[in-house]
Amino acid sequence: MRTFRVSAIGVTCTAALVLPLATPAGAAPDAPARDSGLPGSTQSLPLDALPPPSARATGAPAGERGLAERQVRPFSLAGVVWDDVDAELHGTAQVRVRATGTHRWSGWHDLETHNAEHAPDPGSVERAAGAVKGSTAPLWVDPSDGVEVRVRPEAPGTRGGAPVPLPAGLHLELVDPGEGPQEVTGTAGADRAAGRESGVLPALDRAETEAAAGLAPAARPYIGPRPRIVTRKGWGAEEKLREKGFAYTRTVKAAFVHHTATGNTYRCSQAPSVIRGIYRFHVRSNGWRDLGYNFLVDKCGNVYEGRAGGVTRAVLGAHTLGFNTDTMGIAVLGTFRDSRPSAAAVTAVSRLTAWKLGLSGADPKGKVRLVSAGGGTYKKGRRVEMNVISGHRDGFATDCPGARLYKKLGTARTTAARLQGR
Repeated sequence: MRTFRVSAIGVTCTAALVLPLATPAGAAPDAPARDSGLPGSTQSLPLDALPPPSARATGAPAGERGLAERQVRPFSLAGVVWDDVDAELHGTAQVRVRATGTHRWSGWHDLETHNAEHAPDPGSVERAAGAVKGSTAPLWVDPSDGVEVRVRPEAPGTRGGAPVPLPAGLHLELVDPGEGPQEVTGTAGADRAAGRESGVLPALDRAETEAAAGLAPAARPYIGPRPRIVTRKGWGAEEKLREKGFAYTRTVKAAFVHHTATGNTYRCSQAPSVIRGIYRFHVRSNGWRDLGYNFLVDKCGNVYEGRAGGVTRAVLGAHTLGFNTDTMGIAVLGTFRDSRPSAAAVTAVSRLTAWKLGLSGADPKGKVRLVSAGGGTYKKGRRVEMNVISGHRDGFATDCPGARLYKKLGTARTTAARLQGR
C-alpha cells in the first residue's frame, strides 16, 4: 500500500446451460481477481492487438486493440485504463457484455473517454505516488459474465498530420462491487435516533442545521438545512480499500457538478452498488487514494457521502483536475449528454450545495476566483473567475457533466440561494 503524508489545513438467477466462450490460445478464461480478501474484486485484462482491418472487414483503422468474446467471472462495472495519466485516448472505446447465466449479449456500449480530467492535481501527494493511471469512465452493465471490447484510434488525418497512436498499457478493468449492506430505510425519527450508526445522517431543519454548525441564530447565517445523507457505511464502503489518512484543504469556495457517465439504466436500489463499483475503480484501477467525488446523487434524489474525511470538513478530492483545492465535487449518477437529469436529482444538488456551501459562507449565485494547479485548460497559478456552482466543463475542456445537466445548473444556483435565505 502506498504511503501519503497528509496535513490538515484549515438477484436470484435460474439455472441455465452456458457454453464457454472462445479464448485466445494459451490464455486463461479470465484474469486473477485482485483483493481476494476483501468484498468485491477487480479483473484486469490486457488488450491485445486485433487483426488488421483487411482480415476482419470491419472498416476499423489499423492499430485497434481489444479482446474477442470471452467468459469471465461475474462483474457489473467495466472501464479501460492505460499507463500514463497525462496521455489522451484519441479514438473510441466500446464494450459488449453477456448477462450472467444467459446467452444474451448486449449491443456495443460507448465508454466516455475521460482522459485526465478527473484526477488528483499535478504536484499533489496523491498524484506524486506514481500509481495514477489514465482511464475511460467506467460503465455500469448489471451482472455479466461475458465480455468483448474494442478500442479504435481516430482515422488518419482526423487531427491533421500523422495518426495519434493509442496510449500504452491498455487494460480492461472489470469490477464486481461485492455485497453491500441492506437498503437503508426507516422513518425520519428512526434516522434521528440512530444517527450515523444507521448509515444515514438525517435531514435537519434550518435551526437544527445552524446549531449543528455551532452558529448562533442572531448571526443570521446564510445556510440551507442539511439534507439526508447516506454515509459511507450506509452504501457499504470497504474502508480497507482506501488509504488510511485523510487530506483536507482550507475551505470550500465552490462546487463542481459532474456526471459519472456510468449510464442511466441503474435502479435507485442499485445506487449503493454503483457507488461501490466506482469507488473500487477509482482506487484499484485509477490508483487514487479514495473515491474521487466528495458527494454523489442518484436519480431519486438520494445524497451519498463520497471521499472519506467528514461531510462537514473541507476534504480534498480528485474530481476536477487543476481545481480540487478549496472546492468540492458532486457527481450525479448517470450520463446526461442526451438524457435529462431527473428533477429529484437537480433538487438534491440544490439542497446539498445550499447546506455545504453555507458552512463556509459561499453564495450559490455568486462568483469566485480560483487558482489553477495546472494540468488542464488553465496554466498553473492562473486566477480564474467561475460560478460558485460550476460544471466540470468550466474548469476543464470536457463534456462533463453533459449538456442536459449543465443546463440545469442555473436552477440549482437559484434554488440553493433561496434555501440559504438569500
